Amino acid sequence: MTQTTESAIDPEAQWPPRRRARVHRAWFVAAVTFVTIIGAAAFRSLPGLLIDPLHQEFGWSRGTIGAAVSLNLALYGLTAPFAAALMDRFGIRKVVAIALTVIAVGSGLTVWMTAAWQLWLCWGLLVGLGSGSMALAFAATVTNRWFTERRGLVSGILTAASASGQLIFLPVLSWTVQSHGWRPAAVTVALAALAVVPFVWLLLRDHPADVGVRPYGAPEFTPKPPPVPGAARRTLGVLARAVRTGPFWLLAGSFAICGASTNGLIQTHFVPAAHDHGMPVTTAASLLAVVGVFDVAGTIASGWFTDRFEPRRLLAVYYALRGVALLFLPMLLAPGVHPPMIFFIVFYGLDWVATVPPTLALCREHYGDDSAIVFGWVLASHQVGAAVVAYLGGVARDVFGSYDVVWYAAGALCAAAALMVLVIRRRPRALTPAIA
Repeated sequence: MTQTTESAIDPEAQWPPRRRARVHRAWFVAAVTFVTIIGAAAFRSLPGLLIDPLHQEFGWSRGTIGAAVSLNLALYGLTAPFAAALMDRFGIRKVVAIALTVIAVGSGLTVWMTAAWQLWLCWGLLVGLGSGSMALAFAATVTNRWFTERRGLVSGILTAASASGQLIFLPVLSWTVQSHGWRPAAVTVALAALAVVPFVWLLLRDHPADVGVRPYGAPEFTPKPPPVPGAARRTLGVLARAVRTGPFWLLAGSFAICGASTNGLIQTHFVPAAHDHGMPVTTAASLLAVVGVFDVAGTIASGWFTDRFEPRRLLAVYYALRGVALLFLPMLLAPGVHPPMIFFIVFYGLDWVATVPPTLALCREHYGDDSAIVFGWVLASHQVGAAVVAYLGGVARDVFGSYDVVWYAAGALCAAAALMVLVIRRRPRALTPAIA
């Protein structure tokens, strides 16, 4: 009777050959997640390419267009913690499939827009909500459920997926915008998101127990937890408890600066800023694609470092070096590509989202089982910072006729972020349960 009970609890006991498998099923799930994020990354490649075409066709100011991008970035972050809770309630597959469909609808509808409010509705609201559910909280949820070892490495790999998508789509979308206009590029984004939906539905699994295996590195089988009702209430409850802790504010503040200096500034305004200095749009977009190449290497390496070194110190180094690079950027922009600019692009690529694995590790260290939702809120601050700078960057360009003041301000903010993460105290391992 005892053996029967144990067999029912641990499905692996029924199929001994599974234990001899060379590749754990968790790595296949990680691979599916990686490809899914790549397919959804097209929407992140497009905003910086839309600013000049929309300005020329409709006469909208860069501040107006930046406001729509700002709304998109803000919702991208604010939706993430709720999406993490919804995945606990309804499962990863359903949430991700619906999110991809919403992205496709929002991007597809932009081809018929004639007024700025329609840009805010389609690209700002719909794509923002859909992309928020495809945010890094998705990667955090998969990592937490399927892995107990190599979490830093896996989170780095999944974070790098977005950069890989940028590498794939940015040159294609840039060429499309230049050769055929922005509307075919928007349709390409919609089709890319739709193409991933059946892939997610057929191949992604919510929990290791669904296929009768243990999480990678786990000493024993983990039964699938029941659905957690009240996703919104739980998400807000976790936030209410987290805001009473110092590490949350330090992580949220530093990650807001991270978003401001990447998605909000470089991803949104680098192409038009380079074009201001006479660089062709396709050349500037290709440089951003190179950022994506080195982002993959930098983020995976950061995940490997996070498994071995103190996350706070890693973050301090990343932010400090990023700030120095931004201070030099105004002197590097020119009509052509020269060695110092290539050095900046390579360095910025290595540092782009290298901050994610150590930030995730600190969330797990301080908030335990609630770490995915807490990281969702930290990611929300990242996107709020990105949204503010996406808007203010466009306003600064309209007012001053140059982006220089924005580069210098962002460099100073990165120095502040380096100091903020060093203030976070290391929590003893014995005191790392979920927030109570």
